[in-house]
Amino acid sequence: MDNQNIDSNKSSIRELLTTHGFKFSKSMGQNFLIDANVPEKIVKLSCFDKTCGVLEVGPGLGALTGELAKIAGNVTAVELDKRLVPILQIGFADKKNVQIIQGDILKLDIKKLVDDTMAGLDHHVCANLPYNITTPAITAFIESEMFDSIIVMVQKEVALRICAKPGSPEYGAFTVYANYYTEPEILFDVSPNSFFPRPKVTSAVVRLRKRAKRMLSKEGEKAFFRVVRAAFGQRRKTLVNALHSVFNITHTKEEISEIVVSCGFDVRVRGEVLSVEEFAKMTPFF
Repeated sequence: MDNQNIDSNKSSIRELLTTHGFKFSKSMGQNFLIDANVPEKIVKLSCFDKTCGVLEVGPGLGALTGELAKIAGNVTAVELDKRLVPILQIGFADKKNVQIIQGDILKLDIKKLVDDTMAGLDHHVCANLPYNITTPAITAFIESEMFDSIIVMVQKEVALRICAKPGSPEYGAFTVYANYYTEPEILFDVSPNSFFPRPKVTSAVVRLRKRAKRMLSKEGEKAFFRVVRAAFGQRRKTLVNALHSVFNITHTKEEISEIVVSCGFDVRVRGEVLSVEEFAKMTPFF
């Protein structure tokens, strides 16, 4: 979309919001898409069809909602801002496959919401997430165990953290968490100029596909994440020292050193260089 069309969209949005007496809320992290190419590209890359039910969070004025409605069997859009709900309801009144729900996604029962609105459909998330709820929202989507894929637009630095490689500065506990349950990839970057108001940061669209098979049992996962939290809780320490600070009641430092070496790692290794699979390999010893 060229600058003239973007400016035209911005003017249309200003007029619509003025009509409804709307003012932006910084606390809600509101930035509306004004570049039509972005939602079109997201939907094209999503590969959704009429067999798909899609949960959208933070629809704003419905730029992405409208594109999703063209191809998905159902779109359930959850909007926190009560002032936007009437605008969305009017805009999508003729779309039988779109449901607008006012609520806080972090307080809603996601499983019940999906069961009630997407029965008989495959379940997916597609959202331009408000920046201030990015990590808790992605965590809630994953922990609900309801979605085959999660496609979200987030700050680029968050996208890089989710998709980081072991040993990189961005790699951390949340990277391991996201990669344990899903296979994430960055689809494309989104310029600040694509939004109104214009944010100060570049965004990126990330897709997280649900892994077909878990590496560990439910019980094993508890130990896995204890190990991961210990490893990243004190990044500057060696893995042995970091683990000993947490597991010192059940394991001596010498025993932890033996475990690390038996798993094929140097005794001086730091946790930040281990992959998800390598953390899983070490978990049964704890």
